[in-house]
Amino acid sequence: MSDMTLEELGALAARIRSEVGKAVVGQDDVLDHLLVALFAGGHVLLEGPPGTAKTFLAQCLAASLGLDFGRIQFTPDLMPGDILGSNLFNFQTSQFTLTRGPIFHELLLADEINRTPPKTQAALLEAMQERRVTLDGEAHALSDRFMVVATQNPIESQGVYPLPEAQLDRFLFKLLVNYPSAEEEARIVTRYGEGRGAAKPAQMGIVAVTNSDELARASDAVAAVTLAESIVDYVVRLVRATRETGDLVAGASPRAAVLLAGAARARAALDARNYVIPDDVKALATAVLRHRLLLSPAAEIEGKQVEAIVATLVESTEAPR
Repeated sequence: MSDMTLEELGALAARIRSEVGKAVVGQDDVLDHLLVALFAGGHVLLEGPPGTAKTFLAQCLAASLGLDFGRIQFTPDLMPGDILGSNLFNFQTSQFTLTRGPIFHELLLADEINRTPPKTQAALLEAMQERRVTLDGEAHALSDRFMVVATQNPIESQGVYPLPEAQLDRFLFKLLVNYPSAEEEARIVTRYGEGRGAAKPAQMGIVAVTNSDELARASDAVAAVTLAESIVDYVVRLVRATRETGDLVAGASPRAAVLLAGAARARAALDARNYVIPDDVKALATAVLRHRLLLSPAAEIEGKQVEAIVATLVESTEAPR
């Protein structure tokens, strides 16, 4: 396997953006974060109102990557076995046979993940953390490229369950998918207004522009990016600051610091740099931290927002020069 240069990595990212752009209007910042997560080996939670292309964006990304794609529509009656699979007894062979669930894919779309109870959500924990699934005491490895892109409607919507903290902590990013601008919405209506039924990536001409081997080389290039001791110290101080402010009941975990550092490496690589700078950390801090922090009752009463608190902590935490 040959080494990939940062220029080649940038060209790969540009191809993916261009391919997804054939079908998805806007959402450039969300796509940029998805690419960071892809090359950093992280999972992403997309939150936004219905009809903002969360599911379609994930489908288009998977199609452009050429990865084995699976989708689970989360519902209140979904059971863990519906996700993981099960060992079924074959009466002809008198043996148990593994029937694999939809989790055995490279890119898994967990659609409306907060519409199923926490017990079923927890079925993803081991897979997201260790890229393996345990069924009846036997471990089954998932792909090294295994990535979860989950969507959820805002918690104010009816019929949803809040994700447990342990589940949230497995996601590298929580990204907010907002309504498009008036200009973007006009382009969407022009492009899709005459269509019948939901659009599919293939119908929009999206084809795979990479493969698993090239993506593995890209991840190796990201891992080679230098993370200076001063940047490590900055990440740790920033994450620890979330545990020391009175506006938050719960701060971020050490896992958050590890994931933030890894994501900063990927952002630096996509910016054609072989070293991380403080701006990489600052640019990703909100997406990494917003779903890991719990407002104090006083902060809630005062109407404070987690994003504003993160911004204040970023500003007050001294960055290395």
